[in-house]
Amino acid sequence: MEIITLVWEQYLYLPLFNFLIWLYLNYSNFNLGAAVIILTILLRFILLPFTILTERGKILGQKLRKEIVDIKNDYSNDPIRQKIAIREFLKKKKIRPWAKAVVLGIQGLVLVLLYQVFIGGINTQEKLHLLYPSIPRPDFINTNFLWFDIAERNLVVAAIVAGYLFAQILINFWERRNQLTKKEQIYSLFFPALAFLILAILPSVKSIFVLTSLIFSSIISIFTLLIKMSLKKANKVTTR
Repeated sequence: MEIITLVWEQYLYLPLFNFLIWLYLNYSNFNLGAAVIILTILLRFILLPFTILTERGKILGQKLRKEIVDIKNDYSNDPIRQKIAIREFLKKKKIRPWAKAVVLGIQGLVLVLLYQVFIGGINTQEKLHLLYPSIPRPDFINTNFLWFDIAERNLVVAAIVAGYLFAQILINFWERRNQLTKKEQIYSLFFPALAFLILAILPSVKSIFVLTSLIFSSIISIFTLLIKMSLKKANKVTTR
């Protein structure tokens, strides 16, 4: 347990806290909200190789949907063998579902670390005492961003994130162009509502982090869509 605490404090929490303050002092115009946005964008760029694998898997998955449905039908009475068969099929086609888990897992870890950064207040001497000697200690950390304080709860910002999530889910369903199942209809309402409830009780810095990451994902999805369209055009030209 002591080893886990040591790793968490010395190799995860302290580096993130110090890097966030360094961004605040050097690149955010002394605005912690802007520093969190920069941190999120940098994190997403670091995770970009895994994001590309995820997007590639989406493109291939759409092409292979019929084969996956056939496998599900073949093993409809044996869920365990069905999962194994689908996993082997995806592995054979070099689709890596774990890439998405890596992206979500690391972002989830950073969210927890950010919660620890803000819990008990970020302007306390306890927190500022944790800064490395190479990083100047600010007299005061400005947590005001736009119209709200990112260290406090904000229902409006949480609602914006939930609305963005809902719109993103609807767009994904629309792209598939097939009728939604009952399960998918429940998911499209339940997941954004759950996100709102969770973000509403947390400091709004979490909402900033999640919204920035969602917008980054949307930009990547737009690029993916453009690539798909160009590939379709290229295929049409070659088949003529």
